[in-house]
Amino acid sequence: MKETVIKKFEELFGADALLYTSPGRINLIGEHTDYNGGFVFPGAVDKGIVAAIRLNGTDRVRAYACDLGESSEFGLTEEDKPAESWARYIFGVCREIQKRGGVIGGFDTTFAGDVPLGAGMSSSAALESTYAFALNDLYNCGIDKFELARIGQATEHNYCGVNCGIMDQFASVFGKKGCLMRLDCRSMEYAYFPFDPKGYRLVLVDSRVKHELVGSPYNDRRASCERVAKVLGQEFLRGATMEQLDAIKGQISEEDYKRARYVIGEERRVLDVCEALERGDYETVGKRMYETHWGMSKDYEVSCEELDFLATVAQECGVTGSRIMGGGFGGCTINLVKDELYDGFIAMAKERFNARYGHEPKIYDVVISDGSRRLE
Repeated sequence: MKETVIKKFEELFGADALLYTSPGRINLIGEHTDYNGGFVFPGAVDKGIVAAIRLNGTDRVRAYACDLGESSEFGLTEEDKPAESWARYIFGVCREIQKRGGVIGGFDTTFAGDVPLGAGMSSSAALESTYAFALNDLYNCGIDKFELARIGQATEHNYCGVNCGIMDQFASVFGKKGCLMRLDCRSMEYAYFPFDPKGYRLVLVDSRVKHELVGSPYNDRRASCERVAKVLGQEFLRGATMEQLDAIKGQISEEDYKRARYVIGEERRVLDVCEALERGDYETVGKRMYETHWGMSKDYEVSCEELDFLATVAQECGVTGSRIMGGGFGGCTINLVKDELYDGFIAMAKERFNARYGHEPKIYDVVISDGSRRLE
């Protein structure tokens, strides 16, 4: 990717670009908890976005997306919002830096990525984090890493129409090789947990399916959680118990009850996994992953037939843990697999999925990696 973006940059804009990168992420457990003030447990991965950037001394941005073969040019005021959806991520980052008092100008840039699109690994957060980190560095804005993550989140909210939580951008900015991170999305406290599952491998099985959905199911589920929190007299569902939820069951819809039941259970599962990792107890980690999958499937209703099929195949193959990763409705399962079962599981998943759905899933081995940084 470095060679690709440098070559294209030199072709379009000349020499002397600097290189920056930010990774995509996995999330071991803690799905749809971030916007509920709960805990998440992500890690940065060895796939991400690489951008070549050089300041151009104007008030215009000239950007080229190598993977799409598309260019965009735009200014830095609100009315300059570009037509291209991918360019809005870069534009949004510029605007959010300006809103925080950062003084920035125009630049030329090319970028490329190897985060699998649609796999739930947050290519958009990697893109936002790359430009937030780079512009902060190039213009000496003095913005701290947490605020860089918030800039990415605010870009999604204000320029891309996705009311996301903070996890994806946090993981991309704060990633640390060989560590997962537990983030408390209410207090923003975080801790690194060494993740070195000897005898196990982490692998994503990508269904290559993305179901087109009417409306915004993500925002609908967030609204469900907010309604229940309000009835409970809380800002978020964080900290609520099943006893409290059952006590108000008659005051909320059956759908809202199921959504909240999943979130309350998921908060407990994240903490269980943290404790299990400290003991080196990967069997408990795996059990909680399966519980998360079926909670997302039955209560939160963000799974799909193909992902349920992959989780079932994993269970039948003796895989330690498997679950949907990401927002749902397609994408990947994340699997914790014993080394000796790995080859058999992958072969079986490919064979049975192909027989059922007419194509093989893609397989991505996951290596936990570093976060946003400048490349030499």
